[in-house]
Amino acid sequence: MTSDVTEWITTPIEPLLRGAIEVERTEYGLLPHRMPARARKQHPAAQLATVEAQPSGVRLVFRTRATAIELDTMPTKIVFEGGQDSPDGVYDLVVDGGLAGQATVAGGHEFRFNMLTLKSSTHSGEPGTARFAGLSAGMKDVEIWLPHNERTELIALRTDAPVEVAPESGRRVWLHHGSSLSQGSNAESPSGTWPAVAAAAGGVELVNLGLGGNALLDPFTARAMRDTAADVISVKIGIALVNTDVMRLRAFAPAVHGFLDTIREGHPETPLLVISPVLCPMHEDTPGPTAPDPDGNVMRYRATGDEAEVAAGKLTLRVIRDELARITEQRAAEDPNLYYLDGLSLYGEKEFAELPLPDRLHPDAAGHRLIGERFAEQVFGAGGAFAAGV
Repeated sequence: MTSDVTEWITTPIEPLLRGAIEVERTEYGLLPHRMPARARKQHPAAQLATVEAQPSGVRLVFRTRATAIELDTMPTKIVFEGGQDSPDGVYDLVVDGGLAGQATVAGGHEFRFNMLTLKSSTHSGEPGTARFAGLSAGMKDVEIWLPHNERTELIALRTDAPVEVAPESGRRVWLHHGSSLSQGSNAESPSGTWPAVAAAAGGVELVNLGLGGNALLDPFTARAMRDTAADVISVKIGIALVNTDVMRLRAFAPAVHGFLDTIREGHPETPLLVISPVLCPMHEDTPGPTAPDPDGNVMRYRATGDEAEVAAGKLTLRVIRDELARITEQRAAEDPNLYYLDGLSLYGEKEFAELPLPDRLHPDAAGHRLIGERFAEQVFGAGGAFAAGV
């Protein structure tokens, strides 16, 4: 998409950012982070650093009469060697609450990763530009949602009319934590991840701490949530614990209690919702770990555990749902603002029959929309845990 604009106005980006926990200045510009520096230092592996810098839920929010907008960025694209090529990350332009355009940025750095050998390498690239043109000339509320699956350093924002910082919306802030499904795996664009869909339908401001493969009850994540301002909070627990096979039943319950205790240190009375896993047939009764299962140029996954190991304490999704229901019922006796949501009410057997998991682990774009709409109805709707006025 090109524009015939001859005179651009450049506006500082940082005051326009929403949904980021911290912002780092890099050699290129601004890098939004979804975890604070202290937390990032406490994780020795590169995976958390990779996913938390993918700005799921992070957006630029402003008011303008501009008919053309350009955003210069330096993306870092993940290339899975031996697997299906990943498309360029999508930038969603939302105008007055409706999707009004999409763009991608070609080029950028490449992080090459082989899921079978676990070897990786980084290759440098050049910045690019996301362009939007042909917008109406009237004053409008604009949001640019950054790619949910692509590290994005923000360099410059240009428009053909002045930009104003959007006034505070007065909407409640929803802080959510989960794993790859919450970050947006297999969603087509950033405003189409299920938390973004739910936030739009529920009329709230989203802060998305969905961290692919890293919803592991880590203490540093709980502390980040404790220290982040929020009006309502949710935690989706389960699938990553099975995928990674990092703990047994003996450790699981105390870890859940500790995670919730830490959040409550900063949010003693905030509505807090615990969400159990949605349906994933391969891990309902079979424990992890989960392994890549390439099928030609398409990446799928398989469970490698043994059902017989459940008796010795290995976790499955069914075991986790039972434990989370028990834990939240126990705690709710003394915590009236703690709630539980069975993930099967968002995506269960019926939904799987209609919208199966294409890689056996994550729903597709239609599945994200369905889960987001169901969540908004059940949680933000009348009688829900996060209903207005509750």
